[in-house]
Amino acid sequence: MQVQFNSDSSVMGTENVAGRIEAAVREKLDRFEERLTRIEIHVRDENGPKHGADDKSCTIEARPAGGRAIGVTEHASDVDTAARKAANTLAQRLDRHFGKADRHGHDPRPDKVM
Repeated sequence: MQVQFNSDSSVMGTENVAGRIEAAVREKLDRFEERLTRIEIHVRDENGPKHGADDKSCTIEARPAGGRAIGVTEHASDVDTAARKAANTLAQRLDRHFGKADRHGHDPRPDKVM
């Protein structure tokens, strides 16, 4: 599973922040590692230099193998909290997504034959 981290110029995109957030997201989503091809993490400060409540956001997009991307966005007062909330929400959505496929016992996107 490939993980890609992106940040805007108003969020410190240092190696420390990127590594910390990537590790937290990997830990939360590690049980889906065999079923995902890529995870993209985007963090940004929506107000730029201005301060405000819940102005940091984190969007995480997961790409299931052979399926459509699943994405979530969460907001918080700091990027670590926003990333943790987004990872929790994405884990819930992936549980539902993969749970349905497992219950029905078929490929979620079968090849169409005409």
